[in-house]
Amino acid sequence: MRAVVVYEKGKYEVRDVPMPRLNDGDVLIKISYAALCYRDLLQLAGYYPRMKYPVVLGHEAVGVVVESRDPRFRPGDRVVPLLHEPDGVCEFCVRGLDAYCVNAHSYGEDVDGFFAEYARVSGNALVKVPSGVPDELAAFTPCVIAMVYKGLRRAGLVSGETVVVTGASGGVGIHAVQLARALGARVIAVTRSPEKAGFIRQFADEVVTEPKFSKVVKDLTNGVGADIVIEAVGTPTLEESLRSLRSGGRVVIIGNVNPDEAYQLRLGYVILKDIVMIGNVRSNRSDVAETFRVLSRGLVKPVIAATYSLDMFGDALEFMRNSSRIGKILIKP
Repeated sequence: MRAVVVYEKGKYEVRDVPMPRLNDGDVLIKISYAALCYRDLLQLAGYYPRMKYPVVLGHEAVGVVVESRDPRFRPGDRVVPLLHEPDGVCEFCVRGLDAYCVNAHSYGEDVDGFFAEYARVSGNALVKVPSGVPDELAAFTPCVIAMVYKGLRRAGLVSGETVVVTGASGGVGIHAVQLARALGARVIAVTRSPEKAGFIRQFADEVVTEPKFSKVVKDLTNGVGADIVIEAVGTPTLEESLRSLRSGGRVVIIGNVNPDEAYQLRLGYVILKDIVMIGNVRSNRSDVAETFRVLSRGLVKPVIAATYSLDMFGDALEFMRNSSRIGKILIKP
């Protein structure tokens, strides 16, 4: 089968590899779509110290079960994998918090991922996809939409609250805007591109393009500030995100576009404004299942910038770096 294999830091090739072998508890899936993520770029560049070479890259996918050694799944089931492979027995897994599994492996990092025609996945890492959710949306639900859902759940989102989303044209941001609105929030989308604002406006209540967006957010909230910010960019916008919040507001930090850049946090500002800062990575299986129930209502549409074949993976990477892109990039084996 064909797969994207990273064989050393910064180097990969699309090549033929053997079909995966299954152990008890494993499931073989035929990949329908995989999705490209900024995390893939960081893994390829060697920012993840647990990278094992060679490894098949990719951690977002949807597929169909071909063979199963897990009684919970059978051939024909449409499924999505988590980003990680929990063991199912650690103290966090038994509490339903498998995102924090102490023995987890990460797909595309220390176990083979999903930029391939077929993939071996632990049954502990799989969630069935309901019929009302298209493959193009399901492919990145665990990594993107369910992760945002988990962040908003932890932030205690209440219907009617105001949510700011930075990086609103990106693969995370454009779907975070839609999810927050589907959950009853008033959404203010932030993008640095006036050209993209028109497209984003169909999903958001307000769109802001000013670099110093906190003042506009304050004006739009009668001087009070937003209840929650989904920070999908990181250090370049974090200062403005904190300034955008009301007293007692919450910021869910998802993005980190420049991992080499440090941010000097002014603790006094956070303390005096009583701000809650929530780091957010991975989603639990239960978060994915709950997110699918929301998506089944049809209120979140997949925004796909482009679709590439496995053999065109290099072109997909190049387009990933293109600032004109809106939405996600899919890989179809």
